[in-house]
Amino acid sequence: MILVLLGPPGAGKGTQANRITADYGTPHISTGDLFRDALKENSELGQSVKGYLESGQLVPDEVTTAVLAKRMAHPDCAKGATLDGFPRTLGQAHALDRLLAEQDRNLDAVLYFDVTDETAVERLGGRRMCRQCGANYHLKFMPPRDPETCDQCGGELYQRADDCRETIRRRLKVYAEQTEALVGEY
Repeated sequence: MILVLLGPPGAGKGTQANRITADYGTPHISTGDLFRDALKENSELGQSVKGYLESGQLVPDEVTTAVLAKRMAHPDCAKGATLDGFPRTLGQAHALDRLLAEQDRNLDAVLYFDVTDETAVERLGGRRMCRQCGANYHLKFMPPRDPETCDQCGGELYQRADDCRETIRRRLKVYAEQTEALVGEY
């Protein structure tokens, strides 16, 4: 099953993707996670996307599509995947159609998550992640025992650069300008 989760930043796509993948045994593919991993590795890809991610802008379609195509070629995607953060533009949606056609596969479903901008700002602004194990917390909705320490491994919690309020607002603006059109497309 190939599933696309569509909605603005902070709508809960990643949270739901984790639940879906646990139930179906297919990978959760987040282009944002792929880009953040490339940043951590200080790879060529990481260096090329750094400015886009830190400013809340979308990474160009051709780069994003190539990264997704490479990931979808992994054996763990043979039974399907849950796509989170892709497609984000009409160009990416058309590229996904071509990629799936080349693999003789179909897009099975698109789930749309709709939240207000204020809800998205509240959700993302309170999000914290563990530097060591990657666990997610929220200062209001799922707080750690200590706001600076991971409950699971004791690692340091941090706020992603793209989760500061100014960047969240820019991300929501970019979503409205470039991604919202996919709702009508699908």
